[in-house]
This record gives sequence, C-alpha cells and structure tokens, in this order.
Amino acid sequence: MNDVLSKDIEQFIATFPFRHELRDKKVLVTGATGLIGSTLIHCLLALNENIGIIAPVRNMGKLKAIFGEKCLAIDAKECDLETYDYNEIGDVDYIFHFAAPTASNFMVTHPVETANAIYGITDKLLRYARAHKVLGFVFLSSMEVYGSGLEGIITEDMQGYLDIQNVRSSYPIAKRAAENLCYLYAKEYAVPVKIARLAQTSGAGVDDNDNRIINQFTRLASSKQDIILHSTGESARPSCYTFDCITALLYIILKGNDGDAYNVANAATYMSVRSFAEYIRDHFAPSIKVVIDINDNMGYAPPSKLNLSTAKLEALGWKPQYNLHDLIQRMVEYFEKK
Repeated sequence: MNDVLSKDIEQFIATFPFRHELRDKKVLVTGATGLIGSTLIHCLLALNENIGIIAPVRNMGKLKAIFGEKCLAIDAKECDLETYDYNEIGDVDYIFHFAAPTASNFMVTHPVETANAIYGITDKLLRYARAHKVLGFVFLSSMEVYGSGLEGIITEDMQGYLDIQNVRSSYPIAKRAAENLCYLYAKEYAVPVKIARLAQTSGAGVDDNDNRIINQFTRLASSKQDIILHSTGESARPSCYTFDCITALLYIILKGNDGDAYNVANAATYMSVRSFAEYIRDHFAPSIKVVIDINDNMGYAPPSKLNLSTAKLEALGWKPQYNLHDLIQRMVEYFEKK
C-alpha cells in the first residue's frame, strides 16, 4: 500500500468518532473498486470493529489488485450489478451505493447505458433495502445535478438548468431521477436513505486511468509536465479530499435525516478550473506552464459555477480536515511515490 494512503488511514482511525456504532455491523458497498468505495472499505477494515463487508463487483481481478490479502476479509461477489439478485445476500445493516459510470467520454458515447445503470441499480437496491429493513443507506450523487444558471451559494434546495437534449446530460439527469426515487422510498416506505451530492473528490489510491481534473493536474505536476486545459477553465467548484469525503458519508448515514440530500465538499476550496491549475503550478511546479488549448470533443459538462454550501452537513457535526494545499500536496506526493 502506498505510504500516503497508509498515513491517511491512520489519521482516519485516530479521529473518526463513531467507530463503536459500526461494531459487528454488515455493510454492503457497490462501486468497491472505485476510489470512494475502495477507500471506505480500507477504512472500515482498519477500524477493527468486526465489520462485515459485502462487495458485489464486476471485476474480481480488479478487487484483488486493490486489496491484495485483504480480499480475504471481503465477501466479494462477481456479478452484473444491474441484473444481480441482491436478496441472495440476505440481511445487511448499511448500504453505500457508489457504483456508477464516472468517465465523461463514456457518458457521451454510451448515454443510454449510463442512465440505465444509475437509475436501474439504485431502484434494485432500494427495493432490497425496503425488504430487508436496513438501518441506513447512502446514495452517492453528484454536484452535477445542480446543472447551470445558479448563482451565489448553492444549497440543497436549489436546482439549475439541465438540457434534456444533450447526451452528456445522461449522467446528471439520471442522478436527479435516482435522487427523487430515494426520496420517494424514504417518504412512502420509510427506507432510511440519504443522498450525498459529491464535489470533485480525489486522494491516494486513485486509479491511474482516472483523468478527472484533480487527478490530471496533480499527476502532471508530479512529473513536471505542462497542464493543458481543453476549455476556458471558467467552470468553478469546490474540491474534497477522499478521507473528508469518507467521514462525511459516515456522518450522513449515521446522523442524517431520511430522504435528505447533503452537499459533500470543502467549501473553502472553491475556485475555477483555471485558477486551480495555476495554484498547482505556482505552489508545486513553478517550472511548468498552464496552456489553453480548446477542444470541444472532450465530453465535459457545460460550464457552471457551483459554490456549494456545506452548512447542512456541518450541522451534523462534520468538519473537513484537509484544505486545498493538503489535498494537492498529498496527491502530488502520491503520484511521485508511484
């Protein structure tokens, strides 16, 4: 395991306040081979509280590559998540539903598959959660559900414009629809489901092929390569370090209100994409350049400025531990050590 990831896990163990509430619980995690899912599993296992992990995955080989010998502590099930009968698992206490397409190019070239996966798997898991009377359920949504046209501080009750005739909207519109389904299950069937609207998140353990902005820029900085922007870089958003994200999700599932949505971000990190690139250059790789090379075929979401409020999440008692400089420093160090 990478040194940065190991240190982050140690910090999580030392500071997480609700470990005993998870003792002897069974936890179902979809998206277990993704950054958020794998980091959550690392953290839950490290708590050493006899937490049972069930992980339905599409690729068992990828799970083994991530966890190595720790796979022995995971009840992994290789399956198609859209067709799998989750009732075969039996009862669980908590569900963390993270599985969804994340690559913009996939959303553009496979919009139907994107929408079906997001809505369909969520529907199956909500039916399962209702039947098995789980204690808690978190659906991982995205700040992309806010769309465009919003101004000022963005709270969870706001909604911007999404173009239904844009294939890239397959992702945020499906996330909106799945969020609504979660709310309906909470209100009609008392399923204890909560929604986490996640800002751009990264940290140690990210896949080498993940080309989202934080990962691209810090990877380039670590190898002293120029950062190329294929847009004007005007879109602005906050970021979140993985371990702040993990603690937020645990606060939400244990302390959040059923049916509610919560923004998950470090509000103090809000800045434009271009400013983010320039901050990395100025503080971590002054020898590189930030270059604008417009390319409209990258599958990016339309420009937006999403200054997310985290007041609702912080009212649960959560506070971020990692600022923008911490996030970038850890990511650059992570890529350098690789």
